[in-house]
Amino acid sequence: MKLNEKIQDALNKQINAELYSAYLYLSIAAYFESKNLKGFAQWMKVQSNEEYSHAMKIYSYLHERGGMVTLTTIPGPETIWSSPLKAFEDAYSHEVEVTAMIDKLVSLARMENDYATESMLTWFVDEQVEEEASTSEIVQKMRLLKDAPTNLLFLDHELGKRKKE
Repeated sequence: MKLNEKIQDALNKQINAELYSAYLYLSIAAYFESKNLKGFAQWMKVQSNEEYSHAMKIYSYLHERGGMVTLTTIPGPETIWSSPLKAFEDAYSHEVEVTAMIDKLVSLARMENDYATESMLTWFVDEQVEEEASTSEIVQKMRLLKDAPTNLLFLDHELGKRKKE
């Protein structure tokens, strides 16, 4: 069964949002690289790859359902942050926005009685709980550290252990 146009358009917008997320996290990684915070950069690069995989999950789903993928322009993200904490606060705020987008997609799928799309989106609902929790945890740790350079370097080392899944 082919997707209805409302669902197809909304999923295409979500692909764009996920690709923007990948772009944003890569930009934050570049910022951290410029500050010699290689661990923070590593964490953000892994996050960027994860966001790209989210876009591809929706891309594949659209094709499986006989839909048409329509890629649009990805806006350029910020490139400079006032502090590592601000960069992670922005990442957390972004994840909250993405959660709201996913919630709207689930509501649309329900309204359109598209149970297959709703089922697929359940994975994203669960993923967003994890995304918000992980970025929030880092923000909370950074706030506890205040601006103590030694503590920041320990956290940088810890986050650098994150590997691509």
